[in-house]
Amino acid sequence: MAAPIALPADIMMGVAQSTTASTADMARKRRSEEAAKAFEASFLSMMLQPMFAGLSTEAPFGGGDGEAMFKSFLTDAIAKQAAKQGGLGISDTVQREMLKLQGLS
Repeated sequence: MAAPIALPADIMMGVAQSTTASTADMARKRRSEEAAKAFEASFLSMMLQPMFAGLSTEAPFGGGDGEAMFKSFLTDAIAKQAAKQGGLGISDTVQREMLKLQGLS
């Protein structure tokens, strides 16, 4: 039976540090992706608000004052869903620039 191979401590430290660094880099990439998606959703929401601005909320098909009050929530929900499904592609560019500023690829 062969004896186990013992690696020098400095090599083992390097492996541990590179694993920790890559885990931290992956976490940063994940957070930057979430932030980029949130930015795109906010942008889409701002773009959609004028589309709903001129709609009438009067009877018989409108929801009255309640509809007018909650219209911004509807545009936010539409924008978040659109960004989640791929959006306009803005989030990819935003994330790439965020990572570039952090020195990551």
